[in-house]
Amino acid sequence: MDSAIGDLRRAIAARREEMAEFASELIAVPTENPPGRSYEAGLQVVANRLQKLGLDARVEPVPDGARDPEHPRVWLSSDWGQGERAVYFHGHIDVVPAQDPAQFEPKVTEDSLFGRGSTDMKGGLASMIYAVKALADAGLRPEGRIALRIVPDEETGGASGSKALCERGLLFGDDACAMLTAEPTGGVVWNASRGALTYRLRVRGRSSHVGLSYRGVNAFEKMLVLSRALSKIKEDVESRTTRFPLEPEQARRSILMMGGEVQGGKNFNVVPASFSFTLDRRMNPEEDFDEEKTRLLEAIDSTRAQGVDLELECIQEARPAGVSSDHPAARALADSIEEVKGARPRLELCPGILEIRFYAEKGIPAFAYGPGLLSVAHGPNEFVKRRDMEECAVVYALAALRLLS
Repeated sequence: MDSAIGDLRRAIAARREEMAEFASELIAVPTENPPGRSYEAGLQVVANRLQKLGLDARVEPVPDGARDPEHPRVWLSSDWGQGERAVYFHGHIDVVPAQDPAQFEPKVTEDSLFGRGSTDMKGGLASMIYAVKALADAGLRPEGRIALRIVPDEETGGASGSKALCERGLLFGDDACAMLTAEPTGGVVWNASRGALTYRLRVRGRSSHVGLSYRGVNAFEKMLVLSRALSKIKEDVESRTTRFPLEPEQARRSILMMGGEVQGGKNFNVVPASFSFTLDRRMNPEEDFDEEKTRLLEAIDSTRAQGVDLELECIQEARPAGVSSDHPAARALADSIEEVKGARPRLELCPGILEIRFYAEKGIPAFAYGPGLLSVAHGPNEFVKRRDMEECAVVYALAALRLLS
């Protein structure tokens, strides 16, 4: 692959300024989620760039994406190459809301690109798109296709994005041999991600003055019955650790967190008529999603039998995902990174949830690797190094050649 690396590096270097210009155009479109602003405008910037580079582009509505007519959900697909097998380059157009509107005014220096979404993941989108163009410019044709998919709503769980597309068989097909997504991984490869079960629990009581508290039903005290039942599960859950690498050691434990969001009560001298809190269960890839869900729901139901009047709202569900570091696709990606960067990357569990899960559920090896640092994503001073964007583009192109060989 030595000659290919040289050709790809030269192709990317020739388009260095184009890459920064394109990423800046994307940053300037405020694709904030929530509520889901400017998706169509953002994807039109991508489509225009693809067409300028001689690549196809299709922007289409997400089925059921019109449920919010003010902010319609749309997605983009593009395919390059020929053959029965495909590597999927997957990304998202949405960004978390800005702390300051000035974050949508991109700033480019010789070293870095600044602005909301620069690292998560508009810089990564530029890397994926210019990886395809670099292959074309260098005359390198993989034995198959690269399928580019850019979706909305990743930042809020993907219900009106990847999930809706998957349910209708639109996001990918039986041709998929691997998937790469451009999340900011800081130089490591995420070959696994946690699953999530997130609920909001509302306990209902009856209000009364504290002096007549015997007339009321204290929702806070009823909540304590529920929290005790869940605490027993928490003790067991957090004794488990994953076999996937993750630092520090404590981060490898499975998670059950209560009280991320809490609401209840009206005044110090009034029996609270309601109390609500969130429950966030993050499971490691080795855990059985359906078993863990059943266990939680049974514990919640058991408190109803003890007289707790409660309502359950599901905020999100996401299955865990993981592929062995020995998988041929994992080795192909790691080999490509080593050749470009000069050092073999660590393969780790992502501490959060990733869209690799939608592909992994169908048995497709899926990985996150992209330019930028997770520690600056979503922050007020978000940035990405231009060199990281450029090297990632070479990695993506080289990995596609390997994966489709």
